[in-house]
Formats: sequence, structure tokens, C-alpha cells
Amino acid sequence: MYTPERFVPDEDSVRDLLANQGASDLITMTPRGLLATLLPFEYAPDAGEHGSLLGHLARANDQWKQPVRGEAMVIVRGPEAYITPTWYATKREHHRVVPTWNYMIAHVYGRLVVHDEAAWIEAQIRRLTDRHESGCPAPWSVDDAPAEFVQRQLRAVVGVELVISRIEAKFKLTQNQPQENLEGVINGLQARRRAGDAAVAAAVRAHDPRSATA
Repeated sequence: MYTPERFVPDEDSVRDLLANQGASDLITMTPRGLLATLLPFEYAPDAGEHGSLLGHLARANDQWKQPVRGEAMVIVRGPEAYITPTWYATKREHHRVVPTWNYMIAHVYGRLVVHDEAAWIEAQIRRLTDRHESGCPAPWSVDDAPAEFVQRQLRAVVGVELVISRIEAKFKLTQNQPQENLEGVINGLQARRRAGDAAVAAAVRAHDPRSATA
């Protein structure tokens, strides 16, 4: 991944991105070529030297059956947003500005392990469900469904684990702009209010290299 030094996040920020990810892309090179599946993952930071990403996919999905050539990769994305140069204060001074895109991303590499044990799959699904249901007014639990129905559903999936070997991450959040442009981006995002704008505005503020809290 091309990552200028100013866009390299610290380790705590990367771990936070992995812990709070939504659905991410599992990509493998196989004898059939590149295969990819969008999956919700759970981050297990204490599994092995660098942690693991735990998930599951449909048993009918051929990706888990295909031998992986080299490392597998999961692409984890944070919030992202289009940045218009009209938000830059320096536009009014010299007009030497261009549009760009702000984003947070991690390319997570490692060894893909398939888990076809019912207990492993059920535990992973329970943890993943509990995490995503935690903010709901009336959280749904796996135990809300009939046990026989749950067992049928579990037999229809297999577990996958990416045992992490390395991570390349990039947080491009206006760190390369002067302070007045950074403030303009935050104000512009907060005013525009497209999907993801508020989260990107908060991330720009949190990762301001001139801030004492960054």
C-alpha cells in the first residue's frame, strides 16, 4: 500500500479500526484466480503474535474450499468521504487546490484457517451478534431463535480465521493541509451531512497532527 509517512496511523488507532469494523473483504489467491467475499469479522487481538480476524461464510461459498496461494488478505475500511476544495481557506488565496478523498483503511495479511467445528462456529456467531446488537434498544440473542433452527443454520456455514502476520494501514485525514484548511474540512463535513460525513469529521479532528490528543 502506498502510504506517505504523514498518513501512517499509530498501532492503537489500527487496533481500534479492527475492533470496530463492519463488514470487510476477504480476498484469496486460489487455483481459480482471485476470490473475494464481504464478511463481518470479529477482531481477536490476543490470538497469536499479531491477533486474528474471525468470521464465517456460507458452506455453499466455494472460497473456503479453494487452496490459498500465499497469504490471504482482509481489507478493513473505516469511514470515508469526498473532500471538495471549496472547503479550503487557501482556495480563496491562490486556487491551487484539488478535490481528494479522506478514508481509513487497513490491509490485513495472514494465514487463512478454516474451522468446521460446530462449537467454534456457534461461539463466533454469538460474539459477533452480541457486539452488533449491543446498541439496540432490545438486543436480539441467538437464544431467541428455536434451538433446532439455530443448529440447522450453523450447519449451513463454516468458520474462517485470518491469523494475522502483518498489517498495512493508511489514515488519510487532511493531515497534509494547513490548519485553516483542516478546520474548513471539518466544518464542511459537519454541514454537508452525507452518510459517513460526521464520522470522517470526527476522525479528522482526532488525527489532527497539531492536536495534543492526536
